[in-house]
Amino acid sequence: MSLFRNAQFEISIAKPSGLPPPNGPEIAFAGRSNAGKSSAINTLANHVRLAFVSKTPGRTQLINFFRLQNGAVLVDLPGYGYAEVPEAIRRQWQHLLEDYLTRRPNLIGLVLIMDSRHPLKDRDRTMIGWFAPSGRPIHVLLTKSDKLTRSEAAATLAAVRKELAPLGEQVTVQLFSSLKKTGVEEVEQVVGSWLAAAPSASSA
Repeated sequence: MSLFRNAQFEISIAKPSGLPPPNGPEIAFAGRSNAGKSSAINTLANHVRLAFVSKTPGRTQLINFFRLQNGAVLVDLPGYGYAEVPEAIRRQWQHLLEDYLTRRPNLIGLVLIMDSRHPLKDRDRTMIGWFAPSGRPIHVLLTKSDKLTRSEAAATLAAVRKELAPLGEQVTVQLFSSLKKTGVEEVEQVVGSWLAAAPSASSA
């Protein structure tokens, strides 16, 4: 069975003090507000509306927790970088994201979602900067790859890998398309390897 299929919603929180007690290894999904994060999560989970897809980027203002069948947790972080969000809310999101990414003890890896047409924006680099010092793995999904020609997609993949090469094996990069449902197996293999190396759900 798919790693992410049959995920069940558990809780949404709006501030660090609302985080549930650590219970099982957590995999965070983060990305710019218009990068296709919710669509990617829904595609991986084979669920039309597990994660809310809005036509207005920046609507997801909470951290949402989804329990997987194996006891691990998929954590959907608020989208970041949308210009029309009020500054006060942006600061709140930034605090929430940074606190979670730098302090959550059972967070085992970050899936960072970028639009393949506009990868490695400043906020993407900020997220990597927060998380990379932990030494935990980062997997970059270059979404909407169906919008690129094959040669454009290959060039983008190579360019992103080259820029992130100084982080070595800590970072992996792949192409992904929610529309075409391509790249799903690769994500599952990568995250599955993280889970295989993580403490069990009962000891996390």
